[in-house]
Amino acid sequence: MAAEEVAPGTTATFRRVYETLKAELLRDSAFDFNEDAVRWLDAMLDYNVLGGKLNRGLAVIESYKLLKTGSELSEDEVFLACILGLGIEWLEAYFLVLDDIMDNSQTRRGKPCWYRVPKVGLIAINDGLILRSQISRIFKRYFYGKTYYVDLLDLFNEVEFKTTSGELLDQIITNEGKKDLSKYTTDNYRRIVEYKTAYYSFYLPVACALLLSGWNLDDYVQTTHILVEMGVYFQIQDDYLDCFGDPEVMGKIGTDIEDYKCSWLFVQALSRVNEKQKGILFENYGKSDPASVEKVKALYKELNLEMAFSQYEREIYEKLTSDIEAQPNEAVQAVLRSFLHKIYRRRK
Repeated sequence: MAAEEVAPGTTATFRRVYETLKAELLRDSAFDFNEDAVRWLDAMLDYNVLGGKLNRGLAVIESYKLLKTGSELSEDEVFLACILGLGIEWLEAYFLVLDDIMDNSQTRRGKPCWYRVPKVGLIAINDGLILRSQISRIFKRYFYGKTYYVDLLDLFNEVEFKTTSGELLDQIITNEGKKDLSKYTTDNYRRIVEYKTAYYSFYLPVACALLLSGWNLDDYVQTTHILVEMGVYFQIQDDYLDCFGDPEVMGKIGTDIEDYKCSWLFVQALSRVNEKQKGILFENYGKSDPASVEKVKALYKELNLEMAFSQYEREIYEKLTSDIEAQPNEAVQAVLRSFLHKIYRRRK
């Protein structure tokens, strides 16, 4: 998922297509935007859609190229792949704008969250809704009449439903967890991660590439399972790195312990502790003072969670590799290997 592994020319093309789509949306004839609204939307889109690494969107283009192996992509094909990738970036922006408000977050991608920008505030709620509605406008302009148009709309609707349902579960479990940490179970963790992260981050880019290639998603159910499992693996890595990663390499300092996060490390610890260790864990988890954080980290080390993660990573890599090799289509195998290669043993 690393952006630096994508060809620079691809990234530049992706950004140019974004500018095209933005310009069209700002002069959308369906609504008579005045100059103030145009300036607002222009700034809002740049801040939220282009603010990240663009990994998910660029993954559509890379996947499409692998699926079309042996043939050079035309400019039109690259353009449409960029549009689908940007649809995912628009969707993520919509998720994150609203998620930051619910979590009362301070920063996102090294900048203040959109709702914390001066003069924005809770207008950000409507901005999130605008971002989602713009996806439909973009897709209607470029895909209406294509054989996969309805499937494309259904795909985004389905992934949105899964992701927002995962967010609901996360909010409920976290709120309950602040009062009763025993709510943080393996089953709840798995469901949150699968639905909140895996579908839109891993499955959606490949599904878009499959549709653009003219393939039927119903024929790739096992591919979906593999991608979802990769998404779960990716989030478990995130949870591990939040505690044990090098902040200099990651570019941030982890705060899962302070934030009561239902993380893989906490769930694993809870399944391993004795009564004394459980008391230490419950007494110190979710507190922001450095001494409490260090006690939790020390307990994680005492429980050998670093080794537990290494074992999990080795086993999931072997399983995913085996599952990929069992896929009958070599081009799909290449796509899945590309995803696995980018995340295996990552350190940021």
